[in-house]
Amino acid sequence: MNSSPDTAPLLTILYQSADLVAINKPHGLLVHRSPIASNASEFAVQILRDQLGHRVYPVHRLDRKTGGVLLFALTESMNSLMQQQFMEGGVDKSYLAIVRGFTPDEQTIDYALRNDETGVFQDAVTHIKTLQRTEIPLPFGKHATSRYSLVELTPDTGRMHQLRKHMAHILHPIIGDRPHGCNKQNKLFKEHFEMNTMLLHARQLKFTHPITEERITIIAPFQTEFERMLGELFREASPVK
Repeated sequence: MNSSPDTAPLLTILYQSADLVAINKPHGLLVHRSPIASNASEFAVQILRDQLGHRVYPVHRLDRKTGGVLLFALTESMNSLMQQQFMEGGVDKSYLAIVRGFTPDEQTIDYALRNDETGVFQDAVTHIKTLQRTEIPLPFGKHATSRYSLVELTPDTGRMHQLRKHMAHILHPIIGDRPHGCNKQNKLFKEHFEMNTMLLHARQLKFTHPITEERITIIAPFQTEFERMLGELFREASPVK
């Protein structure tokens, strides 16, 4: 990514105040440098800092493969206040995902996950609400058709890869997820739709501003690939009642 004063902003800003800024993070963009992806050269922290001309502090995590709302503080003190609010469960987060199969109307997944660094199991809870289901004439394995669901995911906890692991656990993996998803489905989407994106979108954040006490809601529009797949899969589907 390169920019000049005459080009549009590199990152779409969804919300900005004197001490907070939220962007619509593209799928595939790292939040900051990571030894896991040593070959990456672009990071949201660096791009936003250059765009604003101001140091920024990411107050929460968002996987590289996930697009959507990402919140930054503009001061160290606000960073501490917002991180505390996240840790205490004061921030409401909701995601949308396209997953394999027909999911139930509503479900709560209460399934502990192992911390990849310490090996310790941690409580993890995710609430699922099915928004739409679709069955398309695309053969898969022994089946003449393929079934998918559009789901809203609301986590009560914030474990690493929680939503991805939980959806794989109930056998409805997120399309495009590697390594937790279904390799055969991912291959199908790559070959049939030319789609490599993980279809998980951080749709909304709700929180109380620590200083003004204003209740803030930030909603991220879909990134291009997610919106394209919604059109491909769900254009003729009816919402779940």
